[in-house]
Amino acid sequence: MRAVGIVLAGGNNKRMKELSEKRAIAAMPIAGSYRAIDFVLSNMTNSSVNKVAVLTQYNSRSLNEHLSSSKWWNFGRKQGGMFLFTPTITAENSNWFRGTADSIYQNLHFLKTSHEPYVVIASGDAVYKLDYGKVLEYHIEKKADITIVCKDMPEGTDLTRFGLVKTDDDGRIVDFEEKPMVGSYSTVSCGIYIIRRRLLIELIERCAQEDRYDFVNDILIRYKNLKRIYAYRMEGYWSSISSVDAYYHTNLDFLKPEVRNYFFKEYPNIYSKVDDLPPAKYNPGSQVRNSLVSSGSIINGTVENSVLFKSAFIGTNCVIRNSIILNDVYIGDNTVIENCIVESRDTIRANTSYIGTPEDIKIVVEKSERYMI
Repeated sequence: MRAVGIVLAGGNNKRMKELSEKRAIAAMPIAGSYRAIDFVLSNMTNSSVNKVAVLTQYNSRSLNEHLSSSKWWNFGRKQGGMFLFTPTITAENSNWFRGTADSIYQNLHFLKTSHEPYVVIASGDAVYKLDYGKVLEYHIEKKADITIVCKDMPEGTDLTRFGLVKTDDDGRIVDFEEKPMVGSYSTVSCGIYIIRRRLLIELIERCAQEDRYDFVNDILIRYKNLKRIYAYRMEGYWSSISSVDAYYHTNLDFLKPEVRNYFFKEYPNIYSKVDDLPPAKYNPGSQVRNSLVSSGSIINGTVENSVLFKSAFIGTNCVIRNSIILNDVYIGDNTVIENCIVESRDTIRANTSYIGTPEDIKIVVEKSERYMI
């Protein structure tokens, strides 16, 4: 594919509450054995985007460790590869990334030294499969300056956390609202863009000269009437995990056979860093129904409609229902957890209970951590 990739993985938002205190949103665990960033990196390599820059900033230690070897996503190559960029103090600049456009500007050398004519820009906090090559074909066919991947959302979706677009009959975007209080349209931007490399450099440099830092507000919305910006409508599963409720339901979606088959049995594949852990162990008396249980876990109690990540320990007579148990959690005997997300490395004392509701998911963060990551 004639494009380089840029993955925006440095952001944070308050909608994730305590879950983003330890890690970047792009490093959030997904579906038992994956991280959110695995999906965009897999889409890049499956689309033959062989040169990718990952821009990180907020709470990036866990994310950097996950990306310590590029071989898992097939970026360990002589030509191209994966490049990890963090804010850097230079003679000309000592700022953190002040926005998405500024993060690209501070790493503009990556674009200027590349030779591919197009750039694929994607956020690292969404779960989906997409062939960027088809988006590029659409981009060229429409003679677009910028193409935004969009999705029509079902009725009842909370649209206030998305950018909303309105298109004409040809697919050109005529209006763009970023996270409005009241949604006027039901088509959302998926945070995936295709643009010609030289045009991107020009627009980013102009933003920097005018002290503008945000890609959406200062490029997409500002130039919507001056540039040919088109919408590519995406089919299939797509979910942004930018809130606690969205993160919870995205993980529980993987309990549905059709979602698991789509991501993990249908080509192309989703790749991730592999840990050498033993298979899950189910001791006598344990009961597991409609759940994902990852490697390294030991189950002694009852688990229903839940997702257990790596190396979880469930004690005797425990009941886990409709919950997400993150990596390396120890849950003591006789504990009840319902409608909760249990933070990684937590030690839950025996004979305790944490009960949330489907409308108000409870985040369990015990202070008796054995070690921090």
